[in-house]
Amino acid sequence: MELPVLKIILMGNPNVGKSVVFSRLTGIEVISSNYPGTTVEYTLGRTSIAGESAEVIDPPGVYSLEPSCRAEEVTREIFEEGADVVVDVVDATNLERNLNLTLQILERGLPTVVVLNLWDVATRTGIEIDLAALEEELGVPVVPAVAVSGQGIRELAEAIPRARVPTPVRFESADQRWARVGEIVERSQRVVHKHPSLLEKLEEATIKPLFGVPFGLLVLYISFTGVIKVGEALIDTILDPAFAFYGAWITEVVGQNTSGILRDILIGTSPEIDTSFGLLTTGLYVPLGMVLPFVIPFYIVLGVLEDVGYLPRISVLVDALMHRVGLHGAAVVPCILGLGCNVPGVMATRVLESEKQRYLAATLMAVSVPCAAQNAMIWGLLGPFGLRYIAVVYGTLFLVFISAGFILSRIVGGESPEIFLEIPPYRVPDGRALFKKTWMRSKHFLKEAVPYVLLGVFLMNVLFIAGVVDLVGGLAEPIITGLFGLPKDAAATMIVGFLRKDVAVGMLAPLGMTAGQLVVASVVLAMYFPCVATFAVFMKELGLKNTARSALIMVLAATIVGTILNALLSI
Repeated sequence: MELPVLKIILMGNPNVGKSVVFSRLTGIEVISSNYPGTTVEYTLGRTSIAGESAEVIDPPGVYSLEPSCRAEEVTREIFEEGADVVVDVVDATNLERNLNLTLQILERGLPTVVVLNLWDVATRTGIEIDLAALEEELGVPVVPAVAVSGQGIRELAEAIPRARVPTPVRFESADQRWARVGEIVERSQRVVHKHPSLLEKLEEATIKPLFGVPFGLLVLYISFTGVIKVGEALIDTILDPAFAFYGAWITEVVGQNTSGILRDILIGTSPEIDTSFGLLTTGLYVPLGMVLPFVIPFYIVLGVLEDVGYLPRISVLVDALMHRVGLHGAAVVPCILGLGCNVPGVMATRVLESEKQRYLAATLMAVSVPCAAQNAMIWGLLGPFGLRYIAVVYGTLFLVFISAGFILSRIVGGESPEIFLEIPPYRVPDGRALFKKTWMRSKHFLKEAVPYVLLGVFLMNVLFIAGVVDLVGGLAEPIITGLFGLPKDAAATMIVGFLRKDVAVGMLAPLGMTAGQLVVASVVLAMYFPCVATFAVFMKELGLKNTARSALIMVLAATIVGTILNALLSI
């Protein structure tokens, strides 16, 4: 195997199209890894530059090499490890803001190439950049590009071997550096006034609450309806038939070759693959047959919203609200992920800056954000009774999110740092980059989730064999019937809900409950405890102590809210 001989680091502000440039430069076989000692991810790929094998590293986007959060610290550490070439990706529509980082990079004295991405958007909005003047001011090659269409990528590959080390300039202060940025922009850029286009008017309108909030709700409704429909179709037409065949086969094979406890651990005691708690049955069915069919279409939708440039606008719209619960607008992204599946949602809290924010976001998500499969069951169960009952479920969960966040943010110690929310222009997604992003995220999800799901299923199986589950079910019965006003048979759904919440919601249907009881049961099932897959990832991301704290909060919150709802709906 030929070893890489050229090390290239991509640098740039967030939302400048750095990941699309990376996608254009590299092939499909890329690696997403955590930086040692952190939960911050970076991406590594390989390519060929001028006939030489090259390694391309894409760390998190930053505004400065003077870090203000853990992600920026990781990027600086990767940068300071050195590189043969630095490719600095700059947003051509916002030259002044981006050049501050560029000058910091050039101060380090590494061979550099500057890529002016979003060149088409800059031209369309009346921004004219003199490339020759900018090259002269910076002292390094400058390449205009439209990464989503591939324009300029060939020129970038040709410019990398010509990367230059500029004449070193040291700035005594940040003010001095910003003054130099102003000089460069004045000499190399001219803005021609143009009337705003329809697209620019839409960009402006979608960050204003009056239009942006209903537009955002419509986008989310269409997105998640599509995810649910596609996920259900994949399960019904492909995965359930495949796992039915697999379940019968693996049960026969294991049954013929093992017995006793080993057999129960491998294939469980139930003939149903989704509730048997066997490592080779339920342990594989949960991530592959239950979660993945919703995760893949969800990642596609998420990638489109990211690449179009809409997700940052949602963050802006909810930023003021999120501050009330100790978070900021960027925390809405893990919550949106949680609507697809809580597992990648919890994993996505890694992007948040502090331990407090990661804990708050993960806990609030687990206690009040149902996954796509569970949402589908809630709609199917309550739909015949009318939309008002569905509205009560989601209205209650929204109030829980706000009130629990308000309380927890004042109890949990630690900092809640501010962030700058970058608002990129709308742009057409690149299909190749979208495919690669979906492939990487799905592969990473399986790598991260499957081992912990297997561990959770194994532990649950042991608890079943030891009789602990039946004991817990018996102890919970007075709460189920007394406080929640539900039939005693509903206690069994709480046990199943730990494994698969959508199945638990579906188990409510034959119990003959009223619409009010179904609302209480749906809310309690959404809140009381995460499913086994989410619980396992909680343990990995937050640790045993924080997971225990979160679990206690979920149980207490579900008990309080279920009791109040029962009282109100019984009037």
